[in-house]
Amino acid sequence: MDGLTVRTNTAITEAQVINDFLYRQFVSYLDASPKTVETYTKNLRPFMAWLQDNGITKPTNEDIKRYRDEIKAQHKPSTVQAYIFIVRRFFDWTESAGLYPNVAGKIKGAKLTREPAKDYLTSGQAKNVIGGISEDSLQGRRDKAMISLMVACGLRDIEVSRANIEDMRSYGDNTVIFVQGKGRDEKSEFVILPAAVEASLREYLRIRGKVEGGEPLFASLSNNSKGQRMSTRSISGIAKAAMVRAGYNSSKLTAHSLRHTAVTLALLGGATVQEAQQFARHSNINTTMIYAHNVERLNNKCSHIVADSIF
Repeated sequence: MDGLTVRTNTAITEAQVINDFLYRQFVSYLDASPKTVETYTKNLRPFMAWLQDNGITKPTNEDIKRYRDEIKAQHKPSTVQAYIFIVRRFFDWTESAGLYPNVAGKIKGAKLTREPAKDYLTSGQAKNVIGGISEDSLQGRRDKAMISLMVACGLRDIEVSRANIEDMRSYGDNTVIFVQGKGRDEKSEFVILPAAVEASLREYLRIRGKVEGGEPLFASLSNNSKGQRMSTRSISGIAKAAMVRAGYNSSKLTAHSLRHTAVTLALLGGATVQEAQQFARHSNINTTMIYAHNVERLNNKCSHIVADSIF
């Protein structure tokens, strides 16, 4: 069921109405990570509230369509998609458990754009961007370490800006960086540092000199803010300049393209959608699915087959 497993209990007596009891039962039978369960239940609550507000206890296929059309007018397509996704899964469960017919099985959500807003780099292009950064100065060492971190670990510029030296820690058999992601109040997630990225970071910190753990991982070198935390604007500008120097000058290539590159290369390399979601720290798997859809298209060999038959 698209990464969501539901355990059914045949001892549940047949229900004639959709109510909070069934909602709670559904939640208790979800077999997924706590974070995924939290996301799915949060996305189902609006539907249960809508049923209650409209006095509906026995929803039909037409009711589900009406609910979809109403939320389309209130939310962006990705949110509509997430809401309808879990409604379908809820009725999958009610039917499989013999509790209520599946009245949402063929209901479609909203049409999502299948293209990220920004482009990504190929693996060869990413190598060229990193390789084009001179290491003859402290600034060069910093910029190379920073861009290597962004492109290999998929960090956002805000996560790079918020990172402190003490956030780089040993965890299990890995070196990781704990990050404070978008919309987060604390550094509750981490990314694993590949050996090459860790080496680049440690070399930069060695040349930088004596520093305290609470200081920013990447410090400004400008006269007005030397030693202070770098702004997201500065980080984005450095990433953009590195891409331009490597010959990749496009309005669709920005600092965020480095994050797109990381997720796309992970999927192209064989990572599952669930692994890519965890890696990218996407709260909604539908976001990761956009990347997965594009990777499927990239793996389509039809154009090569046709060309080989002609040329």
